[in-house]
Amino acid sequence: MTVEDERRLLRAELRAKRQALGAAERIAAATGVAASLEQLPEFLTDPRIAGYWAIDGELPLHSVVASLQRRGQRYYLPRLAGPRLLRFAPWHPGIAFEPNRYGIPEPASAEGDLVEPSALDVVLVPLLGFDRRGHRLGYGGGYYDTSFAFLRERTEVAQPVYVGVGYAAQELDALEASPWDVALDYVATENELIDCRAGAA
Repeated sequence: MTVEDERRLLRAELRAKRQALGAAERIAAATGVAASLEQLPEFLTDPRIAGYWAIDGELPLHSVVASLQRRGQRYYLPRLAGPRLLRFAPWHPGIAFEPNRYGIPEPASAEGDLVEPSALDVVLVPLLGFDRRGHRLGYGGGYYDTSFAFLRERTEVAQPVYVGVGYAAQELDALEASPWDVALDYVATENELIDCRAGAA
């Protein structure tokens, strides 16, 4: 079995585990993740924070959006911008959505409002699995790894700060990294903010 075959099976297993969570667990986890993220100074102060619109059992970020609005920070959501590439559109309640080709909601926005990945301060990244060294198991499309490839060679936390968001139950003992993977700086779960740089040392 190839590494990609193993990853495909692992994705299915982790997706099923995530989808089995009840509504009360999701709501509690969303509150816990917001508290974990508030341990990150950049999340509290920097102006451009990107997240995602939760689908398929992903950990919802509604508590995060509310806290950013109270502090006057701007929130961005991804839009497909080309082969395996993302750009980010500003969003706040009241801005309409339109589905992309995968059926994922994207903010309806003018081309001039879109922001390049390198212009963001903090990026909250969805995931299926992670380990404490910052290895992330995504969905296999490569959009985040391609869009943030400029972070791959960094030796310390850079801009944007790259933060995985997931349930504690999605943690794995170890994930084998592929050459194109972009390592996470942190992972925020409902229980803690994990410093992946410390785990990689």
